[in-house]
Amino acid sequence: MTADDRTTMVAEPPLVAGDEAQRADARQTSDIPPQAQTGGPTGAGTAPPAQPGGSGPGGGSPSGPASPWWRAERLMPRALRGVAFLPLVALVLILAALVWKAMPAIRYNGFGFFTRSVWNLGGSYSPIVTTNGIRHPQGATYGALPLIVGTLQSSVIALVLAVPIGIGTALIVVEKLPARLSSGVGFFLEVLAGIPSVVYGLWGALTLGPFLAHDIAQPIANVMPNVPVLNFFRGEGPNNSAGNGNGLLVSGVVLAIMILPIIAATTRDLLRQVPRPTVEGAVALGMTDAEAVRAVTLPWVRAGVIGASVLGLGRALGETIALAMVSGGSPGHIATSLYGAMTTIAATIVTQLDSAFNDVSGLAVSVMAELGLVLLVITVLANAGARWLVRRVSTTALPVGRGV
Repeated sequence: MTADDRTTMVAEPPLVAGDEAQRADARQTSDIPPQAQTGGPTGAGTAPPAQPGGSGPGGGSPSGPASPWWRAERLMPRALRGVAFLPLVALVLILAALVWKAMPAIRYNGFGFFTRSVWNLGGSYSPIVTTNGIRHPQGATYGALPLIVGTLQSSVIALVLAVPIGIGTALIVVEKLPARLSSGVGFFLEVLAGIPSVVYGLWGALTLGPFLAHDIAQPIANVMPNVPVLNFFRGEGPNNSAGNGNGLLVSGVVLAIMILPIIAATTRDLLRQVPRPTVEGAVALGMTDAEAVRAVTLPWVRAGVIGASVLGLGRALGETIALAMVSGGSPGHIATSLYGAMTTIAATIVTQLDSAFNDVSGLAVSVMAELGLVLLVITVLANAGARWLVRRVSTTALPVGRGV
């Protein structure tokens, strides 16, 4: 081996992986003319890589057209902000439509609409007369006081019955029942919530109403003294009758059964969120199970329970067909006893709307719109009061831990 060979071996380092391929690429690049590499004076050649958001397949650039995905991403926040206002817009539109349609009835009835008890559509063949610029059948008189009172009475009875039963059911399902049995009871609660209103109404008119009137209400009415407050539980008339199965009591019970699944299922979900160490700590301090429920569990979920009760109240206030079947359908009568016939705003609308369309003056339809406006105002006030109560309750300190 000569000295030149030894020099070459020392000067040239050994090849490593990839060096041979890089050298081959370098040789191929050196064979390309300089104008082809740079694009030459005509600018032809390899295009520069697309910048992020450019006009290539992935997006657009300020100087090029934007891709559909890029435009959708820019417009999505604005679209979502617009969608968030849809419930408010819907409420305003409904309110505006009701006010516009109810204006003739508001002008005709005045404030006496809320104080009168007479409900008379006028004769079908009565002449059309004009009062204060409003055309109406002769003798038409509308008073919504019995309807408003009936709506509030039936809803209050439903809440009084459903809230304690719903809370008790939720406590038993969460605290006492085994997991498999608890899931079964929860499934039946959800089934009850999905039963159509007309089925509840039919069951109340055919089965529950006669049973309550003959086997429960009448014995109670017979023993109630004729003194203030307690005389509300007496029957009506000289015979102290508890009715035949239609009236305020049946309406309240049917409503209670209808809103019970809402309250119970919501309370059950709230109770499952109560931290077990908090409850167990209360028991470890010497509280019984009942004391721990009263002092820890219920205060923890009371704001949510109020919200669940308001959901049930909204269902009770707006219930229509079931109460039309069991209330007795008496628009001009206020129930003076627990068993008297009555009706509600929603039930009156559904039962009177067909005959209202036969009023050629259009006033009866306007009165239906006014009733709907009154029901909407009652519902909004109930929800506003519930929100105030929830905020007041949720800011109260809990005895143990921190609540929702």
